[in-house]
Amino acid sequence: MIGSLRGEVLERDLEGRVLVDVNGVGYDVVVSPRVLAELEPTTSVFLYIHHHIREDAQTLYGFATRDERSTFGLLLSTHGVGPALALAILSTHPPTVLADIVGEGDPAALMLVPGVGKKTAERLIIELRNRLSVPVFEGSGPVAGPSGAPSAISEVREALAGLGYSPDEIRGALRELPIDADAATMLRDALKQLGARRA
Repeated sequence: MIGSLRGEVLERDLEGRVLVDVNGVGYDVVVSPRVLAELEPTTSVFLYIHHHIREDAQTLYGFATRDERSTFGLLLSTHGVGPALALAILSTHPPTVLADIVGEGDPAALMLVPGVGKKTAERLIIELRNRLSVPVFEGSGPVAGPSGAPSAISEVREALAGLGYSPDEIRGALRELPIDADAATMLRDALKQLGARRA
């Protein structure tokens, strides 16, 4: 099994593949668009590799960090997630952001991934919570709270989105909030944080 490659980029294509020369041997590696943009031909490169073996093919998937490779493997162990979808998820959401999304139970963020609809996003959040070992924010998730009313987290997220804050800004603010506060308190605290960051 190949775990990493260090060498020189010989070529790359728009399909997300790079050819890496390691001591005269060329390795064909599939990478995300973000990684691909950094791999200029003739430059030195080090990639963490996930060696994917099937009956009919062997494919090397390359990642800039060990965390990305580990998360890719965890995604592959999730029902219905193949290499293409796992790579698309990581291309849209880096591991730390993905952990936040799963912890907050935010299917809308997962639906930003091409090919992921609402049902798939909700299922992925449920399955990934255990695999990623992320804390679950009380009251978060695709379903409303016990009373049938939207959770405080959901209310604050919608309010901030309505004020024009980006999904990344909103996730960052929600991470810092006490999960047992009411929606009004959480919104006030979130606006203070976001205001300070933009100042």
